Amino acid sequence: MSSTASYISRTSGLKIKDYLGYAMVDTAGCFTFALVTTLLQKFYTDVFHLSPLFIMLMFVFARVWDGINDPIMGRIADTVKPGKHGRYRKWILYAALPLTVAAILMFTRWTGLGEPANYGKTCIYATITYILYGMVYTALQIPYGSLASVVTTDDHERSKLSVWRSMGAALGSIPALALASFAYAKRLDANGNPVMGENGKVITDLMYKPVFVGVVAISVLAMILLFISFKLNKERVKTKPQPKEKGAGRKAIRILFKNRAFVSISLVSMLLLAGQMFTQSFYTYLFNDYFHANWMNLASQACTYSPMLILMFFLPKMAKKKGKKEITASGVLLASFANLVLFFLKGVSPEKLIWPFLGLCFISGCGLTVLVMQLWAMAADALDDIFVTTGSKDDGTAYSYFAFFRKFGQVIAAICVNGALLGMNYKYEKGAVQTLENLKTMYNLATLIPAVMFGIMGIMLLFYYPLTKESVAELQLKKEQKLKEHYESKKIDI
Repeated sequence: MSSTASYISRTSGLKIKDYLGYAMVDTAGCFTFALVTTLLQKFYTDVFHLSPLFIMLMFVFARVWDGINDPIMGRIADTVKPGKHGRYRKWILYAALPLTVAAILMFTRWTGLGEPANYGKTCIYATITYILYGMVYTALQIPYGSLASVVTTDDHERSKLSVWRSMGAALGSIPALALASFAYAKRLDANGNPVMGENGKVITDLMYKPVFVGVVAISVLAMILLFISFKLNKERVKTKPQPKEKGAGRKAIRILFKNRAFVSISLVSMLLLAGQMFTQSFYTYLFNDYFHANWMNLASQACTYSPMLILMFFLPKMAKKKGKKEITASGVLLASFANLVLFFLKGVSPEKLIWPFLGLCFISGCGLTVLVMQLWAMAADALDDIFVTTGSKDDGTAYSYFAFFRKFGQVIAAICVNGALLGMNYKYEKGAVQTLENLKTMYNLATLIPAVMFGIMGIMLLFYYPLTKESVAELQLKKEQKLKEHYESKKIDI
């Protein structure tokens, strides 16, 4: 490309294979992560027979460890000398096999695990394997998040990358949701007759063998996709290692947390993941125990993510015309309203409520899709704002804290899910039956909690996130000048 061309144009020009390769990383990651968000909670209560209180405390402890682990990974990505595979791209290759092994171990029930006599051992095993998976997932996701900043510097291409990444994540959720829908069997008594609950419906139980076989197949497929995506990705901006000088890490952190755009989009992302994880985890209980229709796991997520198939063609243009902040705020407020309507339908019988429930899931999905498909572009805009105002290019560190906010969203989800189970007195012992009063409370919490989370997100986007359509356009002009300065001072290669 001509040396007289703009620096942004010289670090852009993505083709279909670039978008596909970038999205495929999140598809692979979500193959295993969706197992955690959709199945792991119910696996812990129904197969390992762990108490909701222990699960909640374990999740919180794991996130505390992430507060140490994530920034370390971010600084490693920023300071280690890039090899022939680039600075961030190489971690896709490094994490492929360990991620597969860690995911399988979480769902492996060795002899004796899950039995009352081995409750302590089961708790230890669950904790070790869950934290191990989280560390490997961090080693993949933090460099992957940083990868967007070196794949292209063009704002419109980043918006499209964000859309493709969201589509990749949605596709990655499907296998786990399918497994959650069909890995059940009717509970039978000693005479081989179906066991009925208080509401007159046949009780179904999560079965270990189909879950384990499904997890192995999904995890191996994730590894294969990561190998392919490693080949397809390319780093166009070749950043130099950040200096390992004393206090450099603390300085980078101070810069991040003084930036309003970074803090606000991190908080929004935290609540988005909390809401998504809460619904995915808690809906497995709702659909099994309240609706007695496990097929709704897959159907509800189809309603939530199918709007992507339509909006993916229009959203980048909408974001360019109306502004990312403006359309995402409207979207999450719509999602909040849809969940609030579901809450007020609590008096309708489960049999009559199935299709209205799914219809409102679709409306909620339409609203959330707008944010989901623009989130990573908005995070990149925040890093551009930091780059322009401070000259800082600690993208790995930035994404480590962005990832930590999202993991804190997992803490919120864990507290909400397990707090809801404790609050409704969920029966997790082998052969337990839920009461009618428990089930009514379950429905109320399943609809009201997401309504509140999404409403808070909409308010934050409207009144706290500062990057309007006009300010993002101005940011691109300033970024061009900053890239020129960094290239001429040999801080980056193009």
